[in-house]
Amino acid sequence: MFFRNLTLFRFPTSQKFDDLDSGLDECQLKPVGPLELSSRGFISPFGRNAEALSHSIHDATWLTVGGEDRLLPGSVVNDMLAKKLAEIEEKEGRKPGGRTRKRIKDELITDLLPRAFIKPSRTDALIDRSHGIVVVDTSSRKSAENVVSEIRRALGSFPALPLNAEVAPRTILTGWLAGEPLPEGLSLGDECELRDPVDQGAVVKVQRMELQSDEINKHLESGKQVTRLALNLDDHLSFVLGEDLVVRKFKLLEGAVDELESTDTDDMRAELDARFALMSGEVKRLFTVLEAALKLSKVEA
Repeated sequence: MFFRNLTLFRFPTSQKFDDLDSGLDECQLKPVGPLELSSRGFISPFGRNAEALSHSIHDATWLTVGGEDRLLPGSVVNDMLAKKLAEIEEKEGRKPGGRTRKRIKDELITDLLPRAFIKPSRTDALIDRSHGIVVVDTSSRKSAENVVSEIRRALGSFPALPLNAEVAPRTILTGWLAGEPLPEGLSLGDECELRDPVDQGAVVKVQRMELQSDEINKHLESGKQVTRLALNLDDHLSFVLGEDLVVRKFKLLEGAVDELESTDTDDMRAELDARFALMSGEVKRLFTVLEAALKLSKVEA
């Protein structure tokens, strides 16, 4: 259950979680209704058939927001609407007005929704109470905010805000690629994105390439700035950090996974538990490094 992307939010470390379990129970995922397009709520991190709606190790809690969405393509509705309107025009000799079109479309949707396929989904989140951060396994800001909204609904009050840096991340990333010292433990990867700062300027995307090269230096000398940069943290993590402060392509390397493989267990639940403990520890370590390097702002209580 290793996260692949990390969208982070900060909340005051004074936040109370005493009523979390009861709130999760009240906000469980309910089956999407016959006339509903979607439904959201909490499911067990260990799968929809498990009972526990959260799992904690020390000060880290694993939550999962589940979803059910009815698949009703607009093209299907519009095609049936066009046929209905054509029938009316042929029968009455006139084109239906706007109100009639809207009424017929609403009737079609009401008729089709109960028969539409349902697509399940899940989005995992990690709450680190000691550092006051929520980490959502997605690169989509909207999806991450939806998860935080569900946590807020369960707790009643949850003043979590997206990460904010006191120094422009683009400036820091550009400096690192240009040769400025990286924080201890960090090293350059093999991927980056450079952009011309002017509107509609050139964008250069580099993958699987030595970043400290003459070609990259020429782009920097021409004024391009780094908006995404691949980095490694010791021999434990590789990731791509964006100027939006989203961590993409998060991956545990052999140095971290070796610790997991040394744990001998045939119990699936125990293995998931070990994976979560390992991942949460590495995420905390990464956050500590980025917090100092990017001068991340804290959220006041």
